[in-house]
Amino acid sequence: MLKNLSAIPKIAELRKRILFTLFIIIVYRIGTHIPLPGIDGQALTEFFRTQFTGTIFGLYDIFVGGALQRAAIFGAGIMPYISASIIIQLLTTMWPYLERLQKEGEHGRRLINRYTRYLTVAVAAIQAFGIAIFLSNVVAPSGARVVPNPGPAFMFQTIVALVAGTLFLMWLGEQITDNGIGNGISVIIFAGSLESIPYEFSNTFQLLKTGSISPLSFVLLLVIIVLTIAGVVMVTEAQRRIPIQYAKKIVGRKVYGGQSTYLPLTLNTAGVIPIIFAQTILMIPSNIAMFAKVESLQNFAAKFSPGNILYDLVYALMIIFFAYYYTSIVLNPKDLAENLQRYSGFIPGIRPGQKTAEYIDKVMSRILLPGAIAFAIIAIVPYYIMKATGAQIYFGGTRILIVVGVALELMQQLNSYLIMNQYEGLLKKGKIRGWRG
Repeated sequence: MLKNLSAIPKIAELRKRILFTLFIIIVYRIGTHIPLPGIDGQALTEFFRTQFTGTIFGLYDIFVGGALQRAAIFGAGIMPYISASIIIQLLTTMWPYLERLQKEGEHGRRLINRYTRYLTVAVAAIQAFGIAIFLSNVVAPSGARVVPNPGPAFMFQTIVALVAGTLFLMWLGEQITDNGIGNGISVIIFAGSLESIPYEFSNTFQLLKTGSISPLSFVLLLVIIVLTIAGVVMVTEAQRRIPIQYAKKIVGRKVYGGQSTYLPLTLNTAGVIPIIFAQTILMIPSNIAMFAKVESLQNFAAKFSPGNILYDLVYALMIIFFAYYYTSIVLNPKDLAENLQRYSGFIPGIRPGQKTAEYIDKVMSRILLPGAIAFAIIAIVPYYIMKATGAQIYFGGTRILIVVGVALELMQQLNSYLIMNQYEGLLKKGKIRGWRG
């Protein structure tokens, strides 16, 4: 793959897609620095620096590229769209109408996407309302109000701006998916997650210079980061290959089929989706606490944050649940068995049809559990390591899983374009030689 990277500028379509993706990322980064009207940015920065470091809000701010800390128009991020997608996908398994639409092909998918967009507006409006109330009540340690003139006008303009920002981000993500490289929503979250890394490393080096962090702790931290990234790559790329045999067909004098291949079942078929889904749902209590002035609820939301046993336990269980749930949506054993039977393929020693579906389902269930548990451990443990070393890097496993997972997806898509270009080159050479002959 690395040897072929030099060929990227020579492939016109791939070059255009990469440049388009970079352009969209630049637009996104500019949007994370455009502040909402009526905000005292200095007071807000002071409040975030002293109150939200290491909390669920600090984690949320990482995924929106620092837009929440700056009270930018992209402060709600792409999370409302992800929440709407989760709700629609859950309803698809329970509501026959949506289930029927999902099986209708392109037309059904367009309708489901339309419903997801409508629900995104509703979710974004609720979340924007909570953010507006939260900002209206925030007072910096110095005594300055983040919103000097709170009121209905501020509430209205903030909700409109944040909802519009989320819808614009949703549109940007769709443009990347259609005209760029990778899944647009994942790429936007990926770009947001990388935003604060240079500053965090800079702060950690300053602590190292002043002696607040020992050189041994710093080296240990770097080793753990490298090992964690290697572990994520290994779990993401690991496969269980089921052998597939295709029966021979004789049509006239020609023989078709008879080849042997395999069905690759990855240890983590769902990718980073379970992490994103689980994180989005776990932010709901904090979002509610933004505008619910109930002391017990606010205390619960304050305790229900990274580093809390209850939070970590629920987080791990949700990652495992969504790993199974999302895999069951994107990879249906019954459909795989039917496709194999349609093309005269079979698993040696397993009867075609229902028995094949049961066998694939059994294998998937066995390999998904260790993969999901490994991802849950990686998502939780690094936070405690970071806390123990005293580093100023938010080395949460969630960020590592998302960054590495999306990076691998991008590399795979780039590799597929490079391989396709090689095949096209070989075909062109073959045609030229045939014409000359």
